[in-house]
Amino acid sequence: MSVTAFLTDSTLCIGCKACEVACKEWNGVGEDGLDWSGFSYDNTGSVGASTWRHVKFVEQTPEPGFGGNAPEMNSWAFSSDVCKHCENAGCLEACPTGSIVRTEFGGVYVQPDICNGCGYCVVSCPFGVVERNEQDGRAFKCTFCYDRQKVGLVPACAKACPTESIQFGEIGALRRKAEERLAELRGRGMRDATVYDPVDTSVGGSHAMFIVRGDPRTYNLPPKPEVPTIYLKKAWASSAIAAALLLGGTLVAFLADGQRNGR
Repeated sequence: MSVTAFLTDSTLCIGCKACEVACKEWNGVGEDGLDWSGFSYDNTGSVGASTWRHVKFVEQTPEPGFGGNAPEMNSWAFSSDVCKHCENAGCLEACPTGSIVRTEFGGVYVQPDICNGCGYCVVSCPFGVVERNEQDGRAFKCTFCYDRQKVGLVPACAKACPTESIQFGEIGALRRKAEERLAELRGRGMRDATVYDPVDTSVGGSHAMFIVRGDPRTYNLPPKPEVPTIYLKKAWASSAIAAALLLGGTLVAFLADGQRNGR
C-alpha cells in the first residue's frame, strides 16, 4: 500500500472552486453560507468543519500590463487549501479517545462516531484546520477521501480539478514532481516560486504540499509550523524546577521552625 499525498500548484489554479463543490458533494458536507466576506471573491473564508477544501484568493496591487502569472510579479493568485495531514500530527497526539488515527495511506482521519467533542485537536493543529461543528460539537476536517482511496479512486477534489492544479499520488513521486515544476517556473523567470512542505520543522513534512509564489503566509501557510507537544519538555522542566523550589522552601521552613522550638 503506497503512502499518498496532494500536490497543489497555485500557478495552475483558476479559482473555479470545483474542488470545494466536489468535496462537499462526495462527503455530504453542508453549505457554508453565501455571506459576502469582503475578501476578494471568497465567500467561504478558510478551511474548517464545513469547508474541507478552500480556494483562497490572493490579490496584490495590480500593475497595467502584467497578468496573473507574469514572471515579474504575481498580481492575482488562487490556491486550494486543505488539511496538511502532517507527518507528526498534533491533533492525533492530543486526541484522548483514539478518534483520530493514521490510515494506511498516510492520512490523518477523524472517526466521527468516536469523537467526544473535547476540542483538544482544535487547539493542537498548527495550521488551524480542525474545527468543531457548531451543531453537534464534534471535530471535522478533510478525510483524505479515505473511502475513495480504499477502492482505488483518487480524492474527489483532485478528480474534479479541471487544470490539474490539485495532483494526487505517491508522496515521493509528488515531491520529485514538485521540484521539477519549481525548476520549470524559475526557468520562466518566476524567482518567487517556492515549494511548501515543512520537513524541517517538528511537523516533519506533510501529505499536502503546495507550490506558491511569494510569501507562503499570504496563502495561510505558516513559515515554521510546530507540533505543540515539542514544548512539553520545556513545560515539564519548568514544573520540576518550580516543584523543587517549593520543596526546598518547605524544608527550610520546617528546619527553621525546629530550631526555634529547640531553644
